Amino acid sequence: MAFDNQIAEALRALEAAGLRRHPRQIQGAQGPELEIDGRRVVCLCSNNYLGLASHPAIVQAAVQAAQEEGVGSGASRLITGTMDAHAQAEAAFSEFVGAAEAVLFSTGYAANLGAIQALVGDGDAVFSDALNHASLIDGCRLSRARTYVYRHGDPGHLEELLQAHRPQARRALIATDSLFSMDGVTAPVQELERLARNFDAGLLVDEAHALGVLGPMGRGVCAEQGVAPDLIVGTLGKSFGTAGAFVAGSGALVDFIRNRARSYVYSTAPSPVLVRAALAALPLVRDADDRRTQLLLHAARLGAALRELGFDVPDIRSQILPVFVGDNDRTMRLSHELFERGVFVQGIRPPTVPVGTARLRLTPMATHRTEHIDRAIGAFAASAPKREEAGT
Repeated sequence: MAFDNQIAEALRALEAAGLRRHPRQIQGAQGPELEIDGRRVVCLCSNNYLGLASHPAIVQAAVQAAQEEGVGSGASRLITGTMDAHAQAEAAFSEFVGAAEAVLFSTGYAANLGAIQALVGDGDAVFSDALNHASLIDGCRLSRARTYVYRHGDPGHLEELLQAHRPQARRALIATDSLFSMDGVTAPVQELERLARNFDAGLLVDEAHALGVLGPMGRGVCAEQGVAPDLIVGTLGKSFGTAGAFVAGSGALVDFIRNRARSYVYSTAPSPVLVRAALAALPLVRDADDRRTQLLLHAARLGAALRELGFDVPDIRSQILPVFVGDNDRTMRLSHELFERGVFVQGIRPPTVPVGTARLRLTPMATHRTEHIDRAIGAFAASAPKREEAGT
């Protein structure tokens, strides 16, 4: 039991630092309101941005797939796991983002991990934004390439690192989120593309949180800014309301990933149920301009109202609104206060965000109604007298 005791002590240390997680349990389907512990609350911390997770057409596609194709895929893609659904989805999603080919993964984490690990290795260099998602960071680590971290959103610093380290590397890859999930800001993808071309480097852009929300037909930040990266990573568990992910790029890049990405080669293929659901979601996402408009209007109204109340919320164009608090315990106290007032907003603490930058992460949905946003603003207003204590 010595090992168990050591882990128990580590848990106590997390608790003392305000870093132990206790996830709330949801009853029923995902939506603008949730049932938690027997009460209805407004949900403002979901990535179900367009509100499609329970859309009837997507649910029906999943049901039909289960009946006709079963639930499990049986094996990895390179054995017996490649089914018609996978091939059809890869063709559809590559076309959606304007790439030659795509390859499906079970999660966005697996997609980033596998793509980076496959494409660069010992003797190569990868250049990563300081605020990249954990999956990109872990992909860099697993690859065994030399990793150079540039200051967040700073092409000038990236250029300095490329000048210093690109000449010694066999291959080089620049990796970035397009819309940073905890800050709600976008990467300077045009500058990153220019640097990639100037220094003979690949560019991987993870569009996880932008896909479905930003750009023409929800095609993401790169499409919005006229950028064609070497690789686009897209996840299906956010705006698409399902699960899974894809990596899209040239035929050579995608084929190499299929052969070398460990999280693809050694994982059971995604369930045909989820793949068919994602295919059903694609036309809904593509034609969701009204939902995208409503989502960003909700976010803009929330941000303006919270700034007026004195909370530290940046003025950005995004569906992701960080409410900066700083202290871990104060962040969670504010989250608890809001929950008691009928609004579920999760606190975000290190290591997800840098030390000293704990925050609430607000993410409205297109399917929220005006009264939901009113309730949220009212709950924050009731907490506003305590905002100095909360560090806001």
